[in-house]
Amino acid sequence: MLSLQKLWTRTSVLTVLLLPLAALFSLVSVLRRLTYRHGWLASVSVGVPVVIVGNITAGGSGKTPLVIWLVNWLRARGYRPGVVSRGYGGTARGCVAVQPDSPPAEVGDEPLLVRIKTEVPVVVGRDRVAAVRTLLARHPGVDVIVSDDGLQHYRLQRDLELAVVDAASGLGNGWPLPAGPLREPASRLESVEAVIRVVRGTKQPNQPVATWRADYAAGQAYRLRAPQEKKALRDLPAGDWLAATGIGRPEGFFDMLHAQGVRFSSRAFADHHVFRPQDLPADGAVLMTEKDAVKCLAFAGTDWWAVELDVAPETGFIDWLDARLEHQQEQTARI
Repeated sequence: MLSLQKLWTRTSVLTVLLLPLAALFSLVSVLRRLTYRHGWLASVSVGVPVVIVGNITAGGSGKTPLVIWLVNWLRARGYRPGVVSRGYGGTARGCVAVQPDSPPAEVGDEPLLVRIKTEVPVVVGRDRVAAVRTLLARHPGVDVIVSDDGLQHYRLQRDLELAVVDAASGLGNGWPLPAGPLREPASRLESVEAVIRVVRGTKQPNQPVATWRADYAAGQAYRLRAPQEKKALRDLPAGDWLAATGIGRPEGFFDMLHAQGVRFSSRAFADHHVFRPQDLPADGAVLMTEKDAVKCLAFAGTDWWAVELDVAPETGFIDWLDARLEHQQEQTARI
């Protein structure tokens, strides 16, 4: 079956047939943004700086790993960040605080991963303003909010917009949903503060549309049943490894494993796939992303391993971000 991600890389009969719907989607998207730009609908300030990490394409750009890097970087710089997310794929109603042991089926796999990897407050909710208010009420010491996704959630007033673009897939065929991957026109990238081009493995970008570069590479692997047991990928025993993942761009994960010299067979599931014990061989040697791992902990086989992701933005971006946040902090202090 042809996946949407592959369908959106080119023009085909099906994408052409979807153009009328795409035109309607694009019109609604543009009009909605204009209503906020002209003040017909009001955006809401939450009293602390807000950094949006989002994209203009549907799925697979690499937002959440950058969110995790950003939150940990903020903590190292002395900030006290909190994270809000829609909680895509979860069943939670209203605003729900994510705990390390929250069921991924309730809060979503990505917010749970952010909570585990950063140890900062995380709240999920479709209404991002309500989610921020819930978070700040429970954690009044938080001094900066990071929104995982939410570039199109204009009701939440923001101070910095960071748009993430996958270097390999870029903007696909350049058409709006559902004929292409675009949530908003490509021109939207001109209005954000920074665009980050995500490069995975050894593949070079074929669509250099971004301002800054961030390299994503496979890091160490740890055994799901014993997370304290970590190994470099090159130190894993040779064998019949199965690399399985349910992310937006599974090729990115496979490319990173190839770059480390790992030999494996691959199996790709749909993004946010809810794993079941029968999906993977219980007695097999399996490699997966950490996003997949949070959904497999309850039934993991003895030789199932999660691969950590090393995120390395270029130095210029880090210096720019540091200066922008310092400036924003000074402005907030004057108010």
